[in-house]
Amino acid sequence: MMAEVIENSCIGLLKKLIETPSFSKEENKTADIIQSFLSANQINAKRALNNVWAVNKYFDPEKPSILLNSHHDTVKPNSSYIRDPFEPKVEDGRLYGLGSNDAGGCLVSLLATFMQFYEQEHLKYNLIFSATAEEEISGSNGISYLYPMLPSIDFAIVGEPTQMKMAIAEKGLMVINGCAHGKAGHAAHGNTTNAIYEALKDIEWISNYEFAKSSTFLGPVKMSVTQVTAGSQHNVIPDRCAFVIDVRTNEYYNNEEVFKIIEQHTHSQLKARSYRLNSSSIAVDHPAVLAGKQLGLELYGSPTLSDQALLTCPSIKIGPGISTNSHIADEFIEIKAIYKGIEIYTSLLNTIIK
Repeated sequence: MMAEVIENSCIGLLKKLIETPSFSKEENKTADIIQSFLSANQINAKRALNNVWAVNKYFDPEKPSILLNSHHDTVKPNSSYIRDPFEPKVEDGRLYGLGSNDAGGCLVSLLATFMQFYEQEHLKYNLIFSATAEEEISGSNGISYLYPMLPSIDFAIVGEPTQMKMAIAEKGLMVINGCAHGKAGHAAHGNTTNAIYEALKDIEWISNYEFAKSSTFLGPVKMSVTQVTAGSQHNVIPDRCAFVIDVRTNEYYNNEEVFKIIEQHTHSQLKARSYRLNSSSIAVDHPAVLAGKQLGLELYGSPTLSDQALLTCPSIKIGPGISTNSHIADEFIEIKAIYKGIEIYTSLLNTIIK
């Protein structure tokens, strides 16, 4: 299929996806659209819940495989929208609509790239395309549900808006619920233990502690106390002070290691909501990274979370669009950015798999 025809058909697909609400856990209709699109282009599409995937025509289980992954769920439109979030409208080269930037442009760019390689024989790698659900909530029925069903993956290209810069590392996330305990009593007396003061001791440590290992691309592990709740009324010493710690990890620590360090240095009762969203990275001498360098792509470490956190294989994050345009009112992506994305994805794979 001619590259120009593929590109235009994928822009049409993106418009259909924008027209169709696909909030996290409610992506069944966009999954239908993607599956039908693949089938209409004579590609055998498979489905697992709201995740759609396909392999190249000459898939060989003896060869290593590259996963091309992006997501088709979106957040809900915020109250500041002036435009209809479900009306795909092109103005001044921009395609407006919910999910256009995050991550519809990336998804259709990866799909267009996959389609260009789909019927090619004698490639060094297999290609696997997946359009996954629940990325915006790091849900259990998205990539983490699909991944065990896929053929063995050697590395992945995750489509997220990065302006086609290559993220070779991504910070992980761990949220910890903390609770300091005291003894309730009358505020006029001094014979009790104030849970707020007990919490402040731990919060001060969290504010000042520096982890030993800092990353070239991601910097240090970052801890922030983002919520504090205590007290029932002004004249009662609280016996309980709850707080929340937002922890952003680098590739030198997994989340459980970081939790143990925090627990060893604090006195409050702590509980991690989850350990599953670890930091991810790929070796700087990996073929995908070397190919990116050869193309002159900028390498960086990403502070934002994506499906990379749920993959167990090496991965890079790269895609058309601008990260700061994600989740904004009147979301948009430049049409030319999508075309450029397809061009760079194609050049990247040509460098690796031929």
